[in-house]
Amino acid sequence: MFGPVAVIPVSVIFTVANRPTFVVWSGKDVEEDSHMARRYLKKAVLTPQSDATQVGDTVRSILADIEAGGDAAALSYAAKLDGYTGDVILSPADIEAAISQVPETLKADIRFAHDNVRRFAEMQRTTIGDSEMELSPGFVAGQRTIPVDAAGCYIPGGRYSHVASAVMTVTTAKVAGCAHVTACSPPRPGSGVPPAIVYAAHLCGADCIMAMGGVQAIAAMTFGLFGLPKSKILVGPGNQYVAEAKRILFGRVGIDMVAGPTDSLILADRTADALIVATDLVSQAEHGYNSPVWLVTDDQALAERVMEIVPGLIAKLPQPNRDSAAAAWRDYAEVILCADRAEMAACSDDYAPEHLTVQAADLDWWLDRLVSYGSLFLGEETTVAYGDKAAGTNHVLPTSGAAGYTGGLSVHKFMKFVTWQRATRDGSRRVAEATARISRLEGMEGHARSADVRLAKYFPRETFDLTGEP
Repeated sequence: MFGPVAVIPVSVIFTVANRPTFVVWSGKDVEEDSHMARRYLKKAVLTPQSDATQVGDTVRSILADIEAGGDAAALSYAAKLDGYTGDVILSPADIEAAISQVPETLKADIRFAHDNVRRFAEMQRTTIGDSEMELSPGFVAGQRTIPVDAAGCYIPGGRYSHVASAVMTVTTAKVAGCAHVTACSPPRPGSGVPPAIVYAAHLCGADCIMAMGGVQAIAAMTFGLFGLPKSKILVGPGNQYVAEAKRILFGRVGIDMVAGPTDSLILADRTADALIVATDLVSQAEHGYNSPVWLVTDDQALAERVMEIVPGLIAKLPQPNRDSAAAAWRDYAEVILCADRAEMAACSDDYAPEHLTVQAADLDWWLDRLVSYGSLFLGEETTVAYGDKAAGTNHVLPTSGAAGYTGGLSVHKFMKFVTWQRATRDGSRRVAEATARISRLEGMEGHARSADVRLAKYFPRETFDLTGEP
């Protein structure tokens, strides 16, 4: 039902501000990049980097206040920023009351999504495990995979109820084997966490559901407030304040990634349906005013038709989606014309999009060729929205070009890969000699002596040259 997890070698890409190097040719109304084969029929006037806001000082201040003030400080910020003064930790009765408000059809859809995400995560889990090998006679080294014991999952819940984020994060953490998973989501004044989010988090196995959002929620999970265990890793999307809090706390706690605005790129050739391409671009532009969408094609007629269709599709969206999509299309979207599919693929790899869709012939060629993306959607029959909501692959993905060096959220993020070694006395001999000589070459005499003492004990009748000198 699902495609395999791709293991892709990291490629080296030289870009400026997450873009190829551009030059403007006089007398032309389009721009060409350093590859000389790409023409921009529509060029972005802004990038996510140009819209970056300095929120670090504010976030540091909130984190410091909450670390010093504990539960009371977190509750104070919740009242001020969320407008919420109810119970923070949902009781079993609270959860049951919320679940009773969720329509049965929606429950069935959430169960369907959970089942897909769970089974895909279980498949990922089978790709890793404990292993060992004898490196030399008598010397064995090994690897263990150990899930972190406590994970914190942030579920956005402001303007939209991000039910899918609960499914993606909580399910994956539980499949990985985390003993305790906290799910937190911003409460709405007077009503608390949206019932559908509560149902999803509970269904997926959250051990605690917390009615708290923003920096205060990140702090509560990290510092172990309200009787919760301290989270060892924080995952899930959030606004710029949540992202900055995770970035600042990284090191004290693990994080999935530092996320920017969501982005999407479509590769389309003359076989693509212009209406479907345009619809998919608009569907991703509605995420926010600064969410880039890019079309890369080798067919100018298709590109022009898509550009003609998009404004009308945006105009038909409800508010506030319409304004978000209109701003994203106006300021951040690009339409790029390439000479052929090889150049299209190279352009896509340069951009390293979070979401990458291929609506072109010969899908196997594209699957083999493309190497920089967060998640890949092959063919008209699937779309980013499927991955965002219910298909099974995870929607917590690298943004802002980070797909050039990392993938998205998976069971692996919740696992520690640790190593061990064991040796017989004979197996230790060659390693000890090498360690002693290398250590002395480096000037690490204490290290050398920890090898010396073993050689002296295990082989008392032998003499070793451990100086490392020629």
